[in-house]
Amino acid sequence: MESEQAPTGIDPNIPSVARMYDYFLGGKDNFAADRAAAAKIIELTPNVREGVQANRRFLSRAVNFLAGTGIRQFLDIGAGLPTQENVHEVALRADPESRIVYIDNDPIVLAHGRAILEDNQQTIVLDGDLREPLAILKDPRVHAHLDLSRPVGVLLLAVLHFIPEDDLAETIVNTLRDHLAPGSAIVISHLSYGDLDESQLAEGTAVYTRTTAGAVRPRSHTQILRFFDGFTLAEPGLVSTDDWRPDPASPRLPALPGVDGYSGVGLL
Repeated sequence: MESEQAPTGIDPNIPSVARMYDYFLGGKDNFAADRAAAAKIIELTPNVREGVQANRRFLSRAVNFLAGTGIRQFLDIGAGLPTQENVHEVALRADPESRIVYIDNDPIVLAHGRAILEDNQQTIVLDGDLREPLAILKDPRVHAHLDLSRPVGVLLLAVLHFIPEDDLAETIVNTLRDHLAPGSAIVISHLSYGDLDESQLAEGTAVYTRTTAGAVRPRSHTQILRFFDGFTLAEPGLVSTDDWRPDPASPRLPALPGVDGYSGVGLL
């Protein structure tokens, strides 16, 4: 941040994954501790900036795809700091009557999101924790904004790898799936191992243990695929993020060493 003065209740010495993500994207909503942690990750996996940018492009393509299926309600859990091509921008271009709920538990994310969207009646920003999906789904503020008896597009972009417990991560997705109306969808992007060796993975994991997330858990293609149990995967399936319905006009990831990412869209 241009000023390193942290808001009340925020410890600027503890890196935040949301603010690190903002730094990877070239944003300014981050502190020195966030930048230091992000720099270490870039050192270990030089393609991380490009991977984060690819994830944002995937977001845009996936929301456009869901809008094309008729979905007009979106629930973005672990939304992160506002940047270009947010869910609401893409969805509202497709249909100005679309309704969007952003969920996050980072106080700075909540403050920035609410300030930016104060006059946007179609979009709200709420506090919530991915680890408690039922609390999100039963939140009266969510029900006041979304009709959960109708199709909803749920977005879990670059967040499930911060749930290190495999059983809990699967339970979270299954709980969301079991409470969605027919015609709904889930959008997932997830970190994978890439060409990192065990020592690099250990170093990267150690960086994230000192963040607000507390841990990171890359998973294999097979492990990530399990999150789509009960869904029908839209073509081309679960693939490298840049390979999901790529836009020929968009840039492609350079061949840099580092982590992989897999992304997919599941339909109910």
